[in-house]
Amino acid sequence: MGVSSVFDRLVGQEAVVVGLRAAADAAREVVASGGTVADLAGSSMTHAWLFTGPPGSGRSVAARAFAGALMCEQGGCGSCKECTTALDGTHADVDVLSTEALSIGVAQARELVQLAGRAPSVGRWRVILVEDADRLTEQSGTALLKALEEPTPRTVWLLCAPAPDDVLVTVRSRSRHVRLRTPAAEDVAALLVRRDGIDPPMAH
Repeated sequence: MGVSSVFDRLVGQEAVVVGLRAAADAAREVVASGGTVADLAGSSMTHAWLFTGPPGSGRSVAARAFAGALMCEQGGCGSCKECTTALDGTHADVDVLSTEALSIGVAQARELVQLAGRAPSVGRWRVILVEDADRLTEQSGTALLKALEEPTPRTVWLLCAPAPDDVLVTVRSRSRHVRLRTPAAEDVAALLVRRDGIDPPMAH
């Protein structure tokens, strides 16, 4: 089944998609004018985002889709190399930290800060995606703070957690919050029919 947008995988989050599309459009305008994150002030785009929502809400899906939209010349067509590699985590300028450990250590945080300091190699932005930002400790969160407070010219941080209160307040306060909800069963069934061609009764 074909896709028309990186956001096709994001179910039942229409308001979130509208906001992320607007942010990606603003980011594209900044790139076109030769600007940097400093030029994002006052726009719908910013350099640090916090995606929250319960299990199954698609917070990581939303973050990866947004990464694709930032990289894509068309704002997230869903089918170009920039989009597909951002979605599957293989884009050269999208660095993903996903851990099974109970916490994210200082060494890992410092490695992310080093990555954030590099200019994009092939894409428009360097995106640092932390899928388990709730596992940052006081020490590792502190290690990230300077990078969040003083962003490099073309770096965007995408942090994911179940709820805002699960993230250190110092990190949370420097990020724009995107709240996702648990999608309705009807929305999930519609996705299965549209994307995978599943028979409607079976999808429900």
